[in-house]
Amino acid sequence: MKIGKVYLVGSGPGDPELITLKALKLLRKADVIVYDRLIPKSILKLIPSKSKKIYVGKFPGKHKIPQEKINEILINEALKGKKVVRLKNGDPFLFSRGGEEAQELRKAGIPFEIVPGVPSAIAVPAYAGIPITHRDYSSSIAIVTGHESQAKPNSRVKWDKLVNSVDTLIVLMGVKKLKNILKCLIEGGLSYKTKIAIIENGTTKNQKLS
Repeated sequence: MKIGKVYLVGSGPGDPELITLKALKLLRKADVIVYDRLIPKSILKLIPSKSKKIYVGKFPGKHKIPQEKINEILINEALKGKKVVRLKNGDPFLFSRGGEEAQELRKAGIPFEIVPGVPSAIAVPAYAGIPITHRDYSSSIAIVTGHESQAKPNSRVKWDKLVNSVDTLIVLMGVKKLKNILKCLIEGGLSYKTKIAIIENGTTKNQKLS
């Protein structure tokens, strides 16, 4: 049997109208859709009823389906000759497991393709009316995960260096650890008077800005 192909597809930040034409085309033609928890229902409705849908969503700290199993699903479905879409929120290579999945697919000899999605780091501030760069105020940005534990000694996020090296700092998935993140930033040299924006449920009808 001819081996199928896996597409690592970004669905965008939440607003279904921000999905790319290529992603939409693949959703309509795929045999199998393997999707995450944060994919909006409005996007799932775009998938034809004949397509097989496999939910592999993860809650923070509660991975019901481990990444190894997800990799196995992608490989096994492709070995059946299926066209598989691995659907991810945002962009598949921005704080996602897309890179890891691509590595495993390559090891298994499975053809794959990356389909970028509109990243939330850019779209969400834009929906809130906040330009992440501005000729008069910001000439550099850094995008950081807020999901990493800031308490662990081997944290890869160097907050003190970020504070003093970029104009705009964007922290994704940081609401639950907001107090600790702010503490790290202030200890790193950020003025406590610095204005920040906290945005939840970005680009959706439930978007909240504070």
